[in-house]
Amino acid sequence: MADKNVDELANLFDDGAKFVHMSGTWNKEKVLEIIKTGSIWYKHADVKEVAVEVFDNTAILLNRITLVAVVRGNEVSNEFTVTEVYQKQNEDWKLLDLTFSSVRDTHTIED
Repeated sequence: MADKNVDELANLFDDGAKFVHMSGTWNKEKVLEIIKTGSIWYKHADVKEVAVEVFDNTAILLNRITLVAVVRGNEVSNEFTVTEVYQKQNEDWKLLDLTFSSVRDTHTIED
């Protein structure tokens, strides 16, 4: 996302994927447009914690991050726990959902 490589992202994202962010909830087409045009540039993520759970062909990742992004020309920094849901389809993992939840910097991920 930081590199704005929408071709790779389009392959990773399931066609029915949903993306939840502070600004709204979008489908695959809209989030790729947002990344491509740079209306939100996910510039850098400082990953502080990661937790992964796999259930058969479904994986859930929780990542506690500080995200530096450029939103409509303004650089911002926010604390998030990002939830990613993937499904194994044939030999590939496809992202079904990516949700950014705003949290305090003292937030921790517990098993």
